[in-house]
Amino acid sequence: MSTPSDPIKFAYWVPNVSGGLVISNIEQRTSWDIDYNRKLAQIAEASGFEYALTQIRFTAGYGADNQHESVAFSHALLAATTSLKVIAAILPGPWTPVLAAKQIATINHLSSGRIAVNIVSGWFRGEFQAIGEPWLDHDERYRRSEEFIRSLRGIWTERSLTFAGDFYRFRDYSMKPKPIDPQPEIFQGGSSRAARDMAARVADWYFTNGNTPEEIRKQVDDIHAKASANNHSVKIGVNAFAIARETEDEAKAVLDEIIAKANPEAVQGFADQAKNAGKASPEGEGNWAKSSFADLVQYNDGFRSNLIGTPEQIAERIIALRNAGADLILLGFLHFHEEVEYFGKYVIPLVRKLEAENLSDKRFLRIRARPAALLGS
Repeated sequence: MSTPSDPIKFAYWVPNVSGGLVISNIEQRTSWDIDYNRKLAQIAEASGFEYALTQIRFTAGYGADNQHESVAFSHALLAATTSLKVIAAILPGPWTPVLAAKQIATINHLSSGRIAVNIVSGWFRGEFQAIGEPWLDHDERYRRSEEFIRSLRGIWTERSLTFAGDFYRFRDYSMKPKPIDPQPEIFQGGSSRAARDMAARVADWYFTNGNTPEEIRKQVDDIHAKASANNHSVKIGVNAFAIARETEDEAKAVLDEIIAKANPEAVQGFADQAKNAGKASPEGEGNWAKSSFADLVQYNDGFRSNLIGTPEQIAERIIALRNAGADLILLGFLHFHEEVEYFGKYVIPLVRKLEAENLSDKRFLRIRARPAALLGS
């Protein structure tokens, strides 16, 4: 996990799927095509973003009529940038570990180690049915994902892998070339008990839906305690939808318009499919389990992180999320080119200033707490 002195990292959702990041008929000056996304990646890289996350979809739904495949698209963005890390979403079922391991190892070499993966355990039952893939119960999907991750790591790091799981099996399998070190980072999403437990065993990063600092802290404490018991460490990424404007009223007016122009049928269709996620877990918790209609308009509960207001307000709320244990903020925007650049120019510098002030204050308090005899003259 990161230490309190580590600067928080920023990532953005890659719009490689049409329809933008909100299920609304509001104007979105965002395109899903490659030219727009190459330019966006370059803007983000220059604006202080360290990661980009591509989306994985195989079929249309809730406004996402067109979808570019995530791994190929990630490679194209890496070719257009020099330092940005791109996280390719991979869905166990359509992908096998050996296919993913080979794809990512090759791109790892081609991009000087800038490719990562996000293992998506699956929530869109209709998609699995459409492409003829078996649909597993909630916790079984996470069991499969854990085996997928263990297989990936084994293929990438062991000279010869023998693995006998319920979903994947390997016998004396050797893949070369291995990825260059450090190994590709493995991200994983979810908010349910199964998702948190899995992250505490095998993931490098855990993505959770947007929420308040108080609710994020509960997940962080749970994951870190379980990871520590497993002699493992995991970092935390939090989803958020940012609306940064000169005034708070301006930002809130944009949010109100997004929700007022929401597509009710598409939001309801998404809500119906989302029941296969958190609500389907044995404990009835996790992604979208408690989401309202307004929350579902941004399909990863991004409004709940409340990064809506002036740059100063947003920076302070990011620090609150950092203090709650977030290591990375994964951001969506309405108009990506303009707003990513604005965020990098006006919000990130304020975050860095607040981080420096917080670190300085903590150091000052530690010095004050030392015995006088140790302080010197």
